[in-house]
Parts: sequence; C-alpha cells; structure tokens
Amino acid sequence: QVQLVESGGGLVQAGGSLRLSCAASGRTFSSYAMGWFRQAPGKEREFVAAISRTGGRTYSADSVKGRFTISRDNAKNTVYLQMNSLKPEDTGVYYCAADLRTSQAMSISLPTYWGQGTQVTVSS
Repeated sequence: QVQLVESGGGLVQAGGSLRLSCAASGRTFSSYAMGWFRQAPGKEREFVAAISRTGGRTYSADSVKGRFTISRDNAKNTVYLQMNSLKPEDTGVYYCAADLRTSQAMSISLPTYWGQGTQVTVSS
C-alpha cells in the first residue's frame, strides 16, 4: 500500500504559475506509475497528467498540454506538477494518484490509490 499527501495549492491570478507536490510513503515508490487528476464542483474527476515508474515517459490531457509538466524524484518519494499559464478553467481540487499499472493506463481508467486533494483557484 501507499499513502499520498498533496501540497502547494492556492489562489493565483490568470497567467500565473503554481507547483504542486505529492509526497508518498513507503520504500517502493518506484514501483508505481504516478498521476494527477482534478475535479471542479459539480463535475467528474478528470485526468490531467501521468508519469511512468522510471520517469522516462509522460502523458498529459490536451487541455493542459504545453502548460503543465509532471515530474518525479524517486529518491525523495515525490511527484510534482508544474502549472504555468494558468486559466480560470484550471480551478478545482487536484488529486495525486498511484497505481501498479502503467502510466498510460491512467488516461483511460482510474488509479487505485489517492491523496486527499489540494485546492487550486485561478482568478480572472
């Protein structure tokens, strides 16, 4: 099992940047593909980005491609989401997720393990 704790959310103006962090427990962090999802009020949770166990492959939703970058540091058991050129449509609760499946699978089905989420609000 793995426990996930997100941090770094907050309020930012449109066009600004935020970096989210997700700290994972355990000593088998490198066994998990990692990802980020988000959920706005009244909407379903949606895929944002994912990264492979080694960090060699990444995937992102079309809505954030070119603006968001996912990365991981296996030595620190941490995954990051760098968010640039933020838009009001990016507002929502952002969740860190982990799964023993491949990172590519996260774009088509929900992962097994989840953090508690961190709020991101982008003002116009």
